[in-house]
Amino acid sequence: MLQTIKKIIPNTLTSCNLIAGCIATFHAFTGNVGIALLWIVIGAAFDFFDGMSARLLHVSSPIGKELDSLADDITFGLAPAAIVGFELTMVHYPAFLMPVSDYIPFAAFVMAAFSALRLAKFNLDERQSMGFIGLPTPANALFWGSFILGWRDQLESSPWALPLLLVLILLSCYLLIAEIPMFALKFKHWGWAENQLKYIFILCCIPILLVCGVAGISLIIVWYILVSVFKNFTDKLKQQ
Repeated sequence: MLQTIKKIIPNTLTSCNLIAGCIATFHAFTGNVGIALLWIVIGAAFDFFDGMSARLLHVSSPIGKELDSLADDITFGLAPAAIVGFELTMVHYPAFLMPVSDYIPFAAFVMAAFSALRLAKFNLDERQSMGFIGLPTPANALFWGSFILGWRDQLESSPWALPLLLVLILLSCYLLIAEIPMFALKFKHWGWAENQLKYIFILCCIPILLVCGVAGISLIIVWYILVSVFKNFTDKLKQQ
C-alpha cells in the first residue's frame, strides 16, 4: 500500500503541473497575462517537486518521464504561445498586412511545437544530466510571460511590435533546439571555485528584479542565455 502511494505522488504532482498549464492557457486566451504567468510559475513549482519527489522516493518510471514532458509542453509550450498569440491580436498592423491579420497570431503556436521537440530531445539526450543543450522550456515560458506583461503598453503603442514579436518567436524556436550548452542551477558542492559562474549569475539577478520588477524576469532569461553562450565560448578556447 505504501509503495503504491509513493508511486502515485510524483505523477500526481506532474498532473497538477499539467492542470496549471491548462489554467494558464485559459487565462492567456482571455488576455489575463498576469494570471497566466502566475499559473505558469505554479506549474513550474509542481514540475520542480515532481522530479524531486520521484528521486527521493526512488519511484522514477518511464511513464512518469513521458507524462512530465506532456505536462511541460502544455505549461511551458502552449501557455506562453497563447500569451503571445493574444498579444499579436493587440499590436499595430501595417495596411498591407491587414488582410491576413486574423491569421498571423497563430504563428505563435509554432513555439508549442518546438517546445515539444525540445522536450523529446531532452528525454533522449544523456548529455543533459547536469546542464542543458538548448533553452529549457520553463525559461522560454517565463521569458514570454514576463516580457508581454512587463512591456505590454510599449508593445501595443509601437509600430515595430509586430516584426519584433515575430523575430523573437523565430529566435525562441531556434534556441529551444539549438546545440548550445546552457548551465543549470544545480549544485554538487557549494564552494565558490566550482560555482563561480552560477553565483555571479544569481547575484546579478537581484538588482535586475529590484529595478525592473516582473519585466526583469525576461531580462534575466536574456542574461542567462548570454552567460551560457559566453561560458561555452570560453570553454572552447580553453580546449584549444
